[in-house]
Amino acid sequence: METQVSNFIRSIVAEDVAAGKNNGKVITRFPPEPNGYLHIGHAKSICLNFGLAAEFGGHCNLRFDDTNPSKEEQEYVDSIMEDVRWLGFEWGDRLYYASDYFGQLYEWAVQLIKKGKAYVCDLSADEIREYRGTLTQPGKESPYRSRSIEENLDLFERMRKGEFPDGSKTLRAKIDMSSGNINMRDPVMYRIKHEDHHRTGNKWCIYPMYDYAHGQSDSIEGVTHSICTMEYEDHRPLYDWYLDELGIHHPQQIEFARLNLSHTIVSKRKLLRLVNEGYVKGWNDPRMPTLAGIRRRGYTPEAIRNFCDRIGVGKKESIVEMALLEFCVREHLNKVAPRVMAVLRPLKVVITNYPDAQKEYLDAINNPEDHNAGTRKVPFSKMLYIEKDDFMENPPKQFFRLAPGREVRLRYAYFIKCENIVKDEHGEITEIHCTYDPATRGGDAPDGRKVKATLHWVSAKHALDAEVRLYDTLFTKEEPDNVEEGKDFTDYINPKSLEVLNGCKLEPSLKDAKPGDRFQFERLGYFCVDTVDSTPGKPVFNRTVTLKDEWAKIQKGKK
Repeated sequence: METQVSNFIRSIVAEDVAAGKNNGKVITRFPPEPNGYLHIGHAKSICLNFGLAAEFGGHCNLRFDDTNPSKEEQEYVDSIMEDVRWLGFEWGDRLYYASDYFGQLYEWAVQLIKKGKAYVCDLSADEIREYRGTLTQPGKESPYRSRSIEENLDLFERMRKGEFPDGSKTLRAKIDMSSGNINMRDPVMYRIKHEDHHRTGNKWCIYPMYDYAHGQSDSIEGVTHSICTMEYEDHRPLYDWYLDELGIHHPQQIEFARLNLSHTIVSKRKLLRLVNEGYVKGWNDPRMPTLAGIRRRGYTPEAIRNFCDRIGVGKKESIVEMALLEFCVREHLNKVAPRVMAVLRPLKVVITNYPDAQKEYLDAINNPEDHNAGTRKVPFSKMLYIEKDDFMENPPKQFFRLAPGREVRLRYAYFIKCENIVKDEHGEITEIHCTYDPATRGGDAPDGRKVKATLHWVSAKHALDAEVRLYDTLFTKEEPDNVEEGKDFTDYINPKSLEVLNGCKLEPSLKDAKPGDRFQFERLGYFCVDTVDSTPGKPVFNRTVTLKDEWAKIQKGKK
């Protein structure tokens, strides 16, 4: 794996290693909750945690923080492991679950009760919120805070045995209800949930809260650097309090700014709404910012890792332009994607002076960026397809493509000249009749005449029919989370985020394309064979990204 770009977290880790802290070991972890699919924001954390461990000869654990049975499923566990591997990282034998530690976490809770640092509270969830106070007003103590150690031990044991209904009791840490940090105002450690867990079944009916389980799980695994996003900065004193009170190994929590991407949301709760309410067709819809979605769309792991390196690691929240992500995808695909010709909105061209029965095979370059990619044979015949947009009957001055009486070059083939057009009863153009110059095969005209445009094309007789899906950003608003009064984030969904084109004409070399294969359709963009809806002989292509480089324009405009 590539060495990471320097950042403040890397500097901290490097200093710790040089000073011999933790005996020079580096153990990080990526700790997703299995309550949804991973998204592009998680990619930043994955690259950071696995990358740091690899660079300093350490290990990165994959740990599922599965402490909430209401929202967690094995489907999410499987998808997360697939996504991490797709990005290029492996955890080896270091796969863990917080649920593996439920017994130890319970024993530590008992230890805190015995120290007088935790108590069983009968306040409801609403009452706990009311008692907590505000950012400007201190909280007030629960009337159950003064219970004796013996009573708390008995009640907690009975909670574990299932004697009480959901919501009737919680176990809370006894810290400081007047603390300026609301997280320290007697936070809940355990709640009652009579629900089966996807791994432990019905063994438990009390489950630890994330803030209680997280630091102790890090400690059990010997994590040295617990890297979190900035929203956990205010939780760090609580993270430290639990570890210090228990007197166990104390990892160092370090926070960084999460990834916010323009025209995108990265809230799993909101992404779940998009799925459940039918705005998209599942977690792996190519319009989704999930790793499953962008993988299906044709993004490459190399491009994602490069993107994460480019945006860097800092503490200040910011919005990263979608154009930068697309630039990284385009930059990598330009190097590795074979070139092919495809016509998405076909218009028939008849070459009147080309022999009816003749066909020939022309040499086409597979990838000019890769000299080892070689060439392929492309069939040429009397009837072709070109893009409708490449012809205008009455063109404006700056239109240099095909028009009546005008000559253009066909890629890898000949010069052709429009001599006549055919229209239907509605006045729509159905065919263009052209002549060709056989002396211009694969090159310039012998007499030195020039043309101003080169068009892509497909032989009609040999064309492969396909469905092509053109994707755009899912939201029209740059910051869809920043909703106006009276609106919901779904009000900003882009009605043109998907355009489905049927009857597209592709060169025949694509008949053997496999799901997941990526190509550049010349002059049109980068496309990927859909991994879900494609069937043998009936490929479906997703547009990954256009050839247009918006990021270059943005950067040029800043100069």
